[in-house]
Amino acid sequence: MMKSNQKFGISLMAITMLIFAIQDGISQYLAREYNVFFIVMVRYWFFAIFVIFLCSRQPGGLSNVVSTKQPFLQIFRGVLLAFEVIVMITSFTLLGLIESHAVFSIYPLLVAALSGPVLKEYVGWKRWSAIFIGFIGVLIILKPSSNVFSLEAIIPLISALMFAVYSILTRYAARQDTAMTSFFWTGIIGAIVMSVVGSSFWVTLKPNDWAWLSLLCILACLAHYLLIKCYEVSEASSLQPFAYLQLLFATMIGLWVFSEKLAANIVIGALLVVLAGLFAFWRERQKS
Repeated sequence: MMKSNQKFGISLMAITMLIFAIQDGISQYLAREYNVFFIVMVRYWFFAIFVIFLCSRQPGGLSNVVSTKQPFLQIFRGVLLAFEVIVMITSFTLLGLIESHAVFSIYPLLVAALSGPVLKEYVGWKRWSAIFIGFIGVLIILKPSSNVFSLEAIIPLISALMFAVYSILTRYAARQDTAMTSFFWTGIIGAIVMSVVGSSFWVTLKPNDWAWLSLLCILACLAHYLLIKCYEVSEASSLQPFAYLQLLFATMIGLWVFSEKLAANIVIGALLVVLAGLFAFWRERQKS
């Protein structure tokens, strides 16, 4: 039974990563035409409605899910993720999907690096070596001889660092709060923050772009719902390597839809980052 559940979980994970990649492609298109704060704000409104609906169906109802023993941590997580989304979508508009995702794929290695000082987890020399190799891969992607110090080049790296911190804080919050409690606070705080930030940037969309924005909101909710289902039917440790499929799907969308170029340095650097990330994951699983 576990084997069949694991296969189903992996299949769901692949579909989820594809939906996330399509969502990123729509975000890139809309953010190139309209203000990114407005796009993220509307997306968070829909997401907040979805979160409330999903959490209200949990045992004990919404009041049980809302209860948290660490409200300041949960608020900070929600704010951090909202701004990380803004930074990443901004990177899409400046660098495209391929290069942005190639650099962003360093985030699991950043999580491994931060888990030592923040969560007091042991990180051996083999995983530190993988982290170092991953950063070499990022440098290859960013071409240090020309634009490593440019703002555009470091934006996806900043996004990866923000998401790594968010992931670490999520693991820390899980010591006292349930996953659904963290999920609720993430959606609601993000919607509140983006309403404050994005309300000043309201724009009028073309009718067909309202359709794209609606599809973006639907896909965002669907992807998160499927991600929850993935971890319900299979162990997280068996699914984590397949998260790298988002890089593959985003690359395909970047090539076929946005006519982006797949430069040799991006391929080599991304391979180093992904292989280093998979090795670090394998070592962590061996230890546990």
